[in-house]
Amino acid sequence: MIEHRYAAAVPRPNPSGRRPSRPAPPPGLLIVDKPGGMTSHDVVARARRAMGTRKVGHAGTLDPMATGVLVLGIERATKLLGHLALDRKTYLATIRLGASTTTDDAEGEVVSRADPSVVADADIEAAIAALTGDIQQVPSAVSAVKVGGKRAYARVRAGEQVDLPPRPVTVYRFDLLATRREEPGEVDLDVMIDCSSGTYVRALARDLGGALGVGGHLVALRRTTVGPFTLASARTLDDVEREPGLSLSLDEAVAAAFPRRDVDAGEAAAVRHGQRLPTAGIRGTYGVFDPQGHALALATDTREGARPVVVLAPA
Repeated sequence: MIEHRYAAAVPRPNPSGRRPSRPAPPPGLLIVDKPGGMTSHDVVARARRAMGTRKVGHAGTLDPMATGVLVLGIERATKLLGHLALDRKTYLATIRLGASTTTDDAEGEVVSRADPSVVADADIEAAIAALTGDIQQVPSAVSAVKVGGKRAYARVRAGEQVDLPPRPVTVYRFDLLATRREEPGEVDLDVMIDCSSGTYVRALARDLGGALGVGGHLVALRRTTVGPFTLASARTLDDVEREPGLSLSLDEAVAAAFPRRDVDAGEAAAVRHGQRLPTAGIRGTYGVFDPQGHALALATDTREGARPVVVLAPA
């Protein structure tokens, strides 16, 4: 993957003594390997300082305890974030059997305990199989799901009882990698989960423990992929601060995340002015590229023609 960096400004005389402003970075995506203990907003704040711009946004929020892939948009690439097809995600996780918590993870208070040593390996495998495929999942009470216009976790913190309805999600793979029976009263399961957007791994841990009759909660979570973006292209925040730069330019980001439509010079001029084109026969949102290979817009086919959703390179 090509890494793009922007050059420092050429020093000029500065009689005022004030520190000269940094040039704005080019637009693109920064794929961060989020450390534990930070919110997604914390990551954005550090990226803003490192990249020298306030135009930074994120897609696909990660809980503070989680690590791994977090997608950031820089400058004009923030316009892509709401349109990225991040509908499939992969995680490595550790589920602890034998205790249920208020948050379904290790950060909550333990509300019940049971001896998990009585659970057989075959029972664990059967319970995992039952949570694989198209399932109805009740999100964790401390999730970001909105209830009456207010986040569920905010209602829980305010002392309210929150009962969320189940919703359909898809768990494409739920693989048991290892079963560790090392400490008395604890059984840890290392798992790999490939799931649809909106699936709560914490809720899978809760439901797995509930199905086995001993309770369960999440103790570790690492996101390895989000849509087409993986840890292979991710950078740590320390690396970004030492050497600011993008993971993908705007052109590369659109090419990686959307189907591609190439247009001629006349059509490119029309797109730059926000005008419609003939339909392309491409399903969903796709990227429109000029003859030089630069991303001009995101567009979608309608009955009246191809309509620009976001113009990335206006006239």
